[in-house]
Amino acid sequence: MELRHLVSFIALAEELHFGRAALRLHITQPSLSAQLRKLEKSVGAQLVARNSHEVRLTAAGREFEIQARQIVAQVERAARAARATAEGRSGTVNVGYNVPASRHVLPDALVRMTERHPDIAVSLWEKRTGPQLDGLSDGTLDVALVYGHPSTAGFRYRRMLHRVPLVAVVGRGHRWAERAGVPFAELAGQECVLFAREQCPAMYDVIFRAAAQTRISLTVGHYADDPGATAHMVSVRPMVGFASLPRAISMGMGTPGSSSIAVKLVDPVPTLDLYAVWRAEEDNPAVSLFLDCLEAPEPARIPA
Repeated sequence: MELRHLVSFIALAEELHFGRAALRLHITQPSLSAQLRKLEKSVGAQLVARNSHEVRLTAAGREFEIQARQIVAQVERAARAARATAEGRSGTVNVGYNVPASRHVLPDALVRMTERHPDIAVSLWEKRTGPQLDGLSDGTLDVALVYGHPSTAGFRYRRMLHRVPLVAVVGRGHRWAERAGVPFAELAGQECVLFAREQCPAMYDVIFRAAAQTRISLTVGHYADDPGATAHMVSVRPMVGFASLPRAISMGMGTPGSSSIAVKLVDPVPTLDLYAVWRAEEDNPAVSLFLDCLEAPEPARIPA
């Protein structure tokens, strides 16, 4: 069964005249008759009854016409959707993001996308840097808003936000809990809670660069890949964790009822840059349209 046979049958059902239907389809009457025979053979039922006086649909033909119209309409919708996606007028873009991006980059970008490209759907996925870059590699994400940028040739990137400070995370019973700020060197001798490097390579490296700069060694006693788990761990043991300032704010650290507190780190202040990252070879037109809507001016500094 071919699509052209369905189209021809619908024309014949509307005209109920082989000559007019053939003229409308720009084919000969014998060709139309041959298509009808092939279609009826495929269906296994007579669809059209004709004699010297009239052409009419059989009961099977009337039912088949309903279904055939739905099939042809669906094919036409699919073709229109494909053309719109190819031209960048519709489609989907999957965007990964972290907390600073959700607060300082995405709101304006989503407003611009809605205004400029209302038929493009933006799907949002909050993930840490490592999982976002994995998503770019396996195709589940189209754009990643992450700390740092990869050095591989398969990705391109653009800096969106810089100087996102890191803070120390401690429990309310910790001796740092009442201090406004702590020199980074005082982490020497403190038992730390850290995350696996693959979860957020840029943050991990910034922490250890600051340790090297202050000539101290960090004592990592526990690992917790989830920031919420870090907050729980430091709330019950005298350990120190790390978080970005936007993450600490979003988790309500230091607010009444919170069991953990964010303490400013100084001398040096470890900071991160936020980047938009995407695949170097990208065939989804919606990606470039979304990137055009990322218009965060530089520098867009988050105040400490």
